[in-house]
Amino acid sequence: MSRLFTIAVVFSFLSLLLTACGMGGKKDTSNTLHIIHAGSLTLPVHELAKVFKEENPKVEILTEAWGSKAGARRVIDINTPADLFMSADYMVIENMLIPDHAGWYIPFATNELAIVYTPRSRFADEIGTDNWMEILMRDDVKYGRSNPDMDPCGVRSVFTIKLAEKKYGKDDFANQMLNKDRDNIRPKETDLIALLESNHIDYIFLYRSVAVQHGLEYLVLPDSLNLGNFALNDWYGMVTIETLGSQPGETITEYGEAMVYGLTIPFKSENKELAEEFIAFVLHPEKGQKILSDLGQEPVHDFDNPYRDALPDRLK
Repeated sequence: MSRLFTIAVVFSFLSLLLTACGMGGKKDTSNTLHIIHAGSLTLPVHELAKVFKEENPKVEILTEAWGSKAGARRVIDINTPADLFMSADYMVIENMLIPDHAGWYIPFATNELAIVYTPRSRFADEIGTDNWMEILMRDDVKYGRSNPDMDPCGVRSVFTIKLAEKKYGKDDFANQMLNKDRDNIRPKETDLIALLESNHIDYIFLYRSVAVQHGLEYLVLPDSLNLGNFALNDWYGMVTIETLGSQPGETITEYGEAMVYGLTIPFKSENKELAEEFIAFVLHPEKGQKILSDLGQEPVHDFDNPYRDALPDRLK
């Protein structure tokens, strides 16, 4: 009995020691913020988190970068922590998370699509707004885009290609372009940068902000093609694409529109107050919005948010 008592005492002591050292029991996550974000937000989120931590040194911020649709599926996954979701397209939140996994979204940034390349890209010294369609269709030129089923940039690349066909009256251009170089389709747009910089491909459809952040050459497309002008939403809406939904076998019809990034706090968030504090920082004109603007993403203006009444009080 004495020996059993001794063993019990030692076991209890070790349990207390492990708990005190953070190795036993549930870890305190009250100051930890889990963010799942779009790949195109990798550098902006890094900068936002750095400055936010300077103001809140006890906070730990853990991030995951995905194509926004793949990121939404991470939010849906019951085993993945997610206090905040930041999407390159607010409609990903609308189509995949509301109403079962989130109750609202807030628009927080804009962007536009560009054709991105390096000085080593074939015909880099020739490409322009009047000949990019012909150059990208050449047999000796390779281009890349992201997967529309996983990433909004892939959806927007398809929209731009389809709009170019309409704008310039190039029959069957979109079909030919979308069936060319399909082995260069990647899960998210930032996955393409390594292929471009290694000269494996010559051009990629990419957000202008990401090109600026990485110091890459890019062709500025006209507003009628770059999905960056809210006044042209009627024109952008003339093209559509069918993509996978949140459930197996489900599809969604997506319509072209000007780019709006959105964020939300998922229902599964374990740290809603800290998430709200971070969002307030992101939306602050002299803090988060300035950081985003310096990195090539301007604020959203005149957006009629249908979920305004559902927002947390401090974010209204």
